[in-house]
Amino acid sequence: MKKLLIAACMLVLTAPAFAQKYMTRTGKVSFYSHTPIENIEAVNNESAAAVDSKTGDVVFQVPIKSFKFEKELMQEHFNENYMESDKFPKAEFRGKLADPSAVNFAKDGVYKTNVTGKLTMHGVTKDITVPGTITVKGGTATIDAKFNIKPADYGIKIPAVVASKIAEQIEVTINTVLKPA
Repeated sequence: MKKLLIAACMLVLTAPAFAQKYMTRTGKVSFYSHTPIENIEAVNNESAAAVDSKTGDVVFQVPIKSFKFEKELMQEHFNENYMESDKFPKAEFRGKLADPSAVNFAKDGVYKTNVTGKLTMHGVTKDITVPGTITVKGGTATIDAKFNIKPADYGIKIPAVVASKIAEQIEVTINTVLKPA
């Protein structure tokens, strides 16, 4: 019985060293639109993300209604008029690290990588490749990435009356801390 207890304790203590999946449900995804007339920024801290360190599989699910804006009216227009959040409640990315073996999740360090996959938003799916950085420190992995998307590519219609206030390309920033699952 004593040997079984010691073996169980050793397994629990060493499990993080062998963790293959890193996850979060509080990932940060933000976007920024810059025009001479108005800047628009929104932040979402309720994104779910997972990375499989062995296969390089990456998944992000972003609830659209969880984006928070400085102005309540912007948030309302974003959800009702542009993103149609009731009809399309989430955006999703499913992809793969370009070279999973280039990121050592067991060793602290900063690793540059690309992720290629499919981004689905507003009912439209597009292939994208995103450059990013994975920082491993103390058993956690932080993903940082920045890329641009065009709302028109995803069937998001911007009314002519406000088109000058919304950029044709929106900058998306990801800063998400994942822990071993």
